[in-house]
Parts: sequence; C-alpha cells; structure tokens
Amino acid sequence: MNGRSFDFKGKVALVTGVGRAGQIGNAVALAFGKAGAKIVACDLNAVGVTERVREFAAQGVDARPSAGDLTEPDIAALAVEVALKHFGRLDIVINVAGGLTTYGPISDITAQAIDREIAINLKTTVLVSQAAIEALTSSRGCIVNFASIAYYNPQSPMAVYSAAKAAVAGFTRSLALELQDRHVRVNAIAPAMVRTLDNVAAAGEEGHYVEMQEITDGVMSLASSDAAMSGQILPISPVPAGSL
Repeated sequence: MNGRSFDFKGKVALVTGVGRAGQIGNAVALAFGKAGAKIVACDLNAVGVTERVREFAAQGVDARPSAGDLTEPDIAALAVEVALKHFGRLDIVINVAGGLTTYGPISDITAQAIDREIAINLKTTVLVSQAAIEALTSSRGCIVNFASIAYYNPQSPMAVYSAAKAAVAGFTRSLALELQDRHVRVNAIAPAMVRTLDNVAAAGEEGHYVEMQEITDGVMSLASSDAAMSGQILPISPVPAGSL
C-alpha cells in the first residue's frame, strides 16, 4: 500500500474500537472521515469515544459516537440505529474491536480468559455484522473485519488469540457466501503487529511493524466501490527494510 487516494463522499461508515487515540480503530475512522465518509464511532469507553468524535469534528469529519459493550446484541443494534437516525443510511462496517489479551502458555489460560478473547474478537464482529445486514442490503454495502496474520502464521504462546482470529476469518468467508445474493461484500484484513504506542511500548522501537498507513489503505481498498472481491482475507506484513 502506498497512500492511495480514496473517495467515500456520500457514504456512512460504522467503525468499532475507536475509543483510544493512536490506536487502529481511531486511525481507520479518521481515514474514512477525511475521505468524505460520515462516521459512527463505536467503543466500550463512552468518554474516550466522545473525545475522539470531538477530535474528528475539529478536523472537519462529521461523526457520531455510540458507546457500549458490543458483545451485547442491543448495543450492536444501537450502533446501527445511530447511523440510520443521524445519517439515514449505512454503507460500510469496519469491525476493528478486539485484541490480544491471552498471551502466555495454554496451561495458564483460564476459562474466563478464553471467553473474553472469543467475545472481544469474534462475538463483537458477529453481532455488529448481524445488526447491520438489513441496512447494508439497502445500500449494497460492505463489511471489513479484522483477522490477524496469526491466521496464516500462528506463533507461540498465543493459541487462543490465534483461534479467535481464525474464527473471524472463517466467519468472513462464510458470511460472504451467505450475503452474496444481497450484494453485500464481506472481506477481512489480517495484519501483523501494527506500529501503535502500546505495541512499541511492549516490543520496542526496533520491532518489525506494519505501519498505520498500510492498515488504513488496506481497509479502504476492500471497502472501495471499485473492489469487486468478497470472502477474501488480505494479509498485511511489514515491508522489508530497504525495499522502498
């Protein structure tokens, strides 16, 4: 990816996981907003997502917050209702919410930790997609999910996270088939570790990172009206040093 120009004027995008500055959901929502889309920004943290929406407004982005736990069907449905109430339509759903919370030997992972990992990565993706299907059918829209490079290249010790992200990939491919007659496309990106403040703090400046621009370009490419693909999982790995 190399900083392509995208035009999403007239489109409405719902993005989950937007509550924290400097993280992937925030960057994705802002990129779509700067490309002309109206944004529904979703996050568990009501204070954080409201602050992000204020920041978006200062940059000329028309956005509305929707706060709550997206592992609950009513909260997922509320996010879609925010889009329909304020903007009259929904064209794009980007399921960013999730993350790695069960790093460590499988013998140390509790049942509660397994439930959490599946819930934040898979359940949120399923419930938000489910809530959005009718609106996306009306707009012939699309869904972009977040799997992980761990789907292609599992690493130790992160078996439960790898399983959760593999489930997202499987869900993506199956839902794409289910929704093809509705003209709703469903794809996912599968990034390696992204350069965020949290990841750099944990892994150091010299780690091999996917840059945020590569993430936003990948998601926007899959969401673009020029893209005809559905059921695809797009891996995004770090660009080798010296290749640019």
